[in-house]
Amino acid sequence: MELMPILIAGIAAAAILLIFFGLVGGRSVDPVQARLTQLGTMQAKNLEELELQQPFIERTLRPLAARMSGTVGRVTSQSFGDRTQKRLALAGNPGDLGVTEWLGIKGIFTIIFSILFFLLFLAILNMGLIGAVLGAIVGGLIGYVAPEFWLGRRIKARQKAILIMIPDTLDLLTISVRAGLGFDAALAKVVEKLKGPLSDEFRRALAEVRVGKSRREALRDMIPRTEVAPLTNFIGAIIQAEQLGVSISKVLQVQSEQLRIERRQRAEEMAAKAPIKMLFPLVGCIFPSLFIVILGPAIILIVKNLKT
Repeated sequence: MELMPILIAGIAAAAILLIFFGLVGGRSVDPVQARLTQLGTMQAKNLEELELQQPFIERTLRPLAARMSGTVGRVTSQSFGDRTQKRLALAGNPGDLGVTEWLGIKGIFTIIFSILFFLLFLAILNMGLIGAVLGAIVGGLIGYVAPEFWLGRRIKARQKAILIMIPDTLDLLTISVRAGLGFDAALAKVVEKLKGPLSDEFRRALAEVRVGKSRREALRDMIPRTEVAPLTNFIGAIIQAEQLGVSISKVLQVQSEQLRIERRQRAEEMAAKAPIKMLFPLVGCIFPSLFIVILGPAIILIVKNLKT
């Protein structure tokens, strides 16, 4: 009977402890903290998914180029960096590459081509160690220069696309301005209706105007990013008309007619060059075949007669 009070006291103490732990464990969680934790988890998951959705080259080549850019950038001059920045701007900044990333890519291609040429000369051509080293040097030079050739072709293709787009763009600008739109609104209509590098340049100019740059400066900054002579003349005419207070619609009409004349002259020039360009494949490919067909039997008869 003496153990009964002790047992009851122990059970009561255990019940009190269970109630205490139950209240502590069931305490309400701060909803703000719970939401922040959930958002953090979702953001980390979304970022990982977005990173995995990027192309393999984007996930591997860009970080590797960023690491190598510091090494390559230390051995290049400021003038070389400025020239590279200008060429990237003329190419439309492919892949949003900066100067350091571009130099890193050139360094990667230099290493890859050096290794490939070293293995080619050593294992396949059996040129020996000295020949393999010379091959690696040649491969490194090729790997360093190859991206510049690609960038140069991209610049020419972009400039050609801008040159082709200028007349149609100017016609749409002229129609929009004569219909009552302002010049900025007409540029926005061009950006909306047309697609291409020239439309992208106008979109960038409009964005710069919205952030506070004057329209004159925004248009003038397009010149070093394109270096297309008709576009340069058009921008110069627009800036001069704005300075002198001349009607924009008249300037656009005159420029549109001038560009159509220049487009016709370029087409006539290309047509005049076509026969000269056709001469080289004609002489190099067709004439030898004709000589073989015409003179072949005669040569065979001459050889037979000489043998007899």
